[in-house]
Amino acid sequence: MACGGTFVLIKGLDRLRRRDAESEARQIVGTAEQEARTLRRETELELKEKAIQQKAEGERELRKLREELHERERILDKRQDVLEKQAEQLQKQEKIVEGTQRKLTERIQDTNRRQAELSKLLDLQRQTLHELSGLNREEATTRLLTALDGELTRESGAVIMKHERQWAETCEEKSREMLLTSLQRFAAAHTAETTTSTVDIPSDEMKGRIIGREGRNIRAFEKATGVDVIIDDTPGVVIVSGFDMIRREVARLALNKLIADGRIHPSRIEEIVAET
Repeated sequence: MACGGTFVLIKGLDRLRRRDAESEARQIVGTAEQEARTLRRETELELKEKAIQQKAEGERELRKLREELHERERILDKRQDVLEKQAEQLQKQEKIVEGTQRKLTERIQDTNRRQAELSKLLDLQRQTLHELSGLNREEATTRLLTALDGELTRESGAVIMKHERQWAETCEEKSREMLLTSLQRFAAAHTAETTTSTVDIPSDEMKGRIIGREGRNIRAFEKATGVDVIIDDTPGVVIVSGFDMIRREVARLALNKLIADGRIHPSRIEEIVAET
C-alpha cells in the first residue's frame, strides 16, 4: 500500500511538474511572441520614420533643385533680355549708320554734281567771254575769276553784315533783360528795406496771441496803426509793413509794448497805440 501511495504521489508530482513546465513554456512562448510583435512594430516604425525622413530629404533636395533651376531660368531670362536689348541697340545703330552713310553718299553725289555743273558753267562763261572779247584763254580765265571773286566778296560781306546785325540785336535784347532784372531786384530789396520793420517776439506762441481769436487782435492793431502786420513761418519775428515811416515806427513801438505787457486784446491795443 505504501509503495502504491508513493507511486501515485510521484505520478501526481510529475504531472504537476509537467503542467508547470507547459504553463511556463506557454508563458515563455507568449512573452517571446509579444516581444517579437513589439520588435516587429518598432522595426516597422523605424522603417516608416526612415522612409519619412528620406522622403523629406528627397523633397528638400527636389525643392532645392527646383529653386536652383528657377534661379538659372531667371538669370537666363535676364541675359536674354539684355541680349535682346543689345540687339535692338545694334539694329538702331546700324540703321543710324546706314542713314548717315546714305546721307553722306547723297551729299557727295550732290557736291560732285554741283562741281560738274560749276565746271561746265565756268567753261561756258570762259568760252563766251573769249568769243565776245577776243581774249585768249588765260586772260578770259583771269577776268572770270576776278569777277567771281568780287561777287563772292560782296555776298560774304552781306552775310557778315546780316550776322553782325543779328548779334547786335541779340546783345541789345539780352542787355535790356539783364538791366530790367537788376532794376527789379534792386527795387524789391530797396522797397523791403524802406517799407518794413521787424519786431522780435519771445516765442512763436506769441504769434497766435497777436492774431487773436478769429483775427480780432491783428485787425484791431492794423486799424489803429494804419499798417499791415505780416506773420509768416519766420521764427521769432513779426513784420510791420507800411509806406508811412512814422506810422510804421509807432506800430513797431506799440507792438513791442504789447508783447512786453502781455495783455493783448482790442481795447488794450487801442490804449497802447494812443499812448505811443
